[in-house]
This record gives sequence, structure tokens and C-alpha cells, in this order.
Amino acid sequence: MSQIGELLSKVANRDSNAFQQLYDLFADRVYRYAFTILHDKHLAEEIAQETMVAVWNGASRFAGRSKASTWIFGIARNQALTLLRKEKRAETTGTPELVQADPSKHIIQHERVMTALSELSADHREVVYLTFYEGLSYGEISGILGIPSGTVKSRMFHAKRKLAEVLA
Repeated sequence: MSQIGELLSKVANRDSNAFQQLYDLFADRVYRYAFTILHDKHLAEEIAQETMVAVWNGASRFAGRSKASTWIFGIARNQALTLLRKEKRAETTGTPELVQADPSKHIIQHERVMTALSELSADHREVVYLTFYEGLSYGEISGILGIPSGTVKSRMFHAKRKLAEVLA
């Protein structure tokens, strides 16, 4: 069992020290992933917190069929997509729109890359993030997104081509 899997097992037994270690390992990573989906700093923070609470509450249900990190990112993705669905429903019912983050507030050294990433479709951006920022394999991404690994490869191919075009 991996270090993360062992921590998750301890969290399932309500070990708060193990949860703190898991939180320290994943909270920022989950925030960055949620931000790639939501494009809103405050909503990404909310999703990161909700994800870590879900990990605390659901650790005993982790079956070990995937890596623990894949399971955690899957929770984050589901939380973010649920929020997006609620946002869409709010738009159709006349509830005020959520304010989107201003890209100019990003760290200057990442501005060009972030701008290029924003040119990608949500599906392509998600695959790029999980591959390059989280270091997940196509198989792991396939599991998180619930799509065939061939689709992950195809999305990555098109994303790289678009990034090369934008950054050229």
C-alpha cells in the first residue's frame, strides 16, 4: 500500500494526524485542479474544502481499486461539476451569476501559460492539468473522468496542438 493509501486507511479510523498529513499533501493540489474547472478562486477554495471533508467522511469507503490520489481527484471533479450544474441552473432561473476570476490577477510568470490554457476547451484543459500538474497517467485520468484512455490520448493530442498554436 502506498503512503497515501496508508494515510487514507488511518483517516478511515478517524486519525486526525493522518488527516492533517493528507490535507497538507492534497488541499493545494485539489484547489488548483478545481480552479482549472471553475476559473474562480473562491469557488475553487470551496471545492477544495468540500473535497477534503468528503475524504474525511468517506475514507472508509475507499475500496483501493485505484490509487488514493485518483480517488481524491475524482471526488474533487464530482464536487466541481456539481457546482457548475447548480450555476447553470441558477442562470436559467434568474439567480445572479457567479463572478468569474480576473485572469490578470494571476502570478505574472504564469500569465502566458494560463492564457494559453484558457484557450483550450474544458475537456482538453482538464486532461492537460491532470497530466502535467498532477503527474497522473492516462489510465488514471481515464478512471477519474470515466472515459476510455484512447479518448484521453486524443484530447491530449489536440490540446498540445492548440497550445503550440497559441504559444507560437
